[in-house]
Amino acid sequence: MHAIKPDPYAVLRYANYRYFVLGRSLFTLAMQMQTVAVSWEIYQRLHLRPKDAALALGFIGLAQVLPMIVFALPGGQAADRFDRRTIIRSTQLLFALCALALLVLSRLHAAVGFYYLVLATAAVGRAFSVPSIASFFPTLVPRELLPNATTWNSTIFQTTAMIGPAAGGLIVAQFGAATSYIVNIVLAGLAFLTFSMTAPVAAKVHKPPVTWNSLVSGVRFVFGTRLLLGLFCLDLFAVLLGGATALLPIFSSDVLHAGPQGYGLLRAAPSVGAVTMALITAHLPPWRKAGQAMLWAVCGYGIATLLFGLSGTFWLSMVALALTGMSDNISVVVRSTVMQMLTPDQMRGRVSSITFLFISCSNELGELESGLTARWFGAIGSVLLGACGTLFVVGGATLAFPQIARLGRLHEIKPAELARATEEEIEEKTVA
Repeated sequence: MHAIKPDPYAVLRYANYRYFVLGRSLFTLAMQMQTVAVSWEIYQRLHLRPKDAALALGFIGLAQVLPMIVFALPGGQAADRFDRRTIIRSTQLLFALCALALLVLSRLHAAVGFYYLVLATAAVGRAFSVPSIASFFPTLVPRELLPNATTWNSTIFQTTAMIGPAAGGLIVAQFGAATSYIVNIVLAGLAFLTFSMTAPVAAKVHKPPVTWNSLVSGVRFVFGTRLLLGLFCLDLFAVLLGGATALLPIFSSDVLHAGPQGYGLLRAAPSVGAVTMALITAHLPPWRKAGQAMLWAVCGYGIATLLFGLSGTFWLSMVALALTGMSDNISVVVRSTVMQMLTPDQMRGRVSSITFLFISCSNELGELESGLTARWFGAIGSVLLGACGTLFVVGGATLAFPQIARLGRLHEIKPAELARATEEEIEEKTVA
């Protein structure tokens, strides 16, 4: 028999998947543009008090992460009990309403505290939408195409994450933040329509009971699977310490003197790197040692963040941020593929909610950490300290989780014993 040549575009031949990634792209585009508009608007109101402005930017992350922590487990439970497409469509309507509320606040020049309230409401929606999105797409494609689908998820996500901040910065610079919120309303509406075009997936036979054990079974699964736990912890602490995006308004305005358009480009730079890396890896043979590739990638993330903190020129800063995106893309593909390959479908919502919780803590709490350290040590000092912290995290993860370094080719991952078991058996094994 002749060997079948790998098809990097195989998953894109499924119409349901194409509708899914289009809806997800519109949603991501709206969220990225909204982040740029809100961050810039809050910073401009407080920029005459630099320390207060840095802390206010950090509070954006806090306002979003607290609802995610509270509602992450219920969101995962809902994704496994109810129709995932319905949850996704409902949350798109909530995002549109939140964008409308931000538009009203901007027009009225309302107090900054009201912005945090709207962002917290949108975060509740994300706590329900993200587990549903993460557990919905594996039902649209054959299992053997999950690594290919995960790669394209990352590629298309990063493409929209690249376009969104650049477009958001341009719109804010030319027309103001209010116009950006109007565009967000339109994009959320289009995402609702696009998700509606996916063919309904057959109803799930198994519905988890509404019990405490069922609610926390995703936590038990992750903590009972050392490889998953190691990958999640590595991503959590590396990004939490090394993230510099929360302080980009300060760098763009006061360090690089690039204005709102420059801020949008800086925000887009990591996605430029991520898309580049995703396109490269999609056309190369699978990594023989995916775990070691991830460890080196996170190390590269810390070094690139260090370069950004030391840079005093706009284009060198762009290059450094692009390098962080290239490194992060490898981490995302490895972590997401391992999670999807090991997790049984009846638990995907709850396990995805734990993934979302780890990611949210790393991103949003990272923003808070950056704001606090910037208040104490300045923006540049905050970034440099965080970069060094990321490098220490890589060393610690290598020692604490040797399973990561032993991880081989992603497409050869076989479901672990836990993943093949029934939910009751999973609970029995992980409780122990």
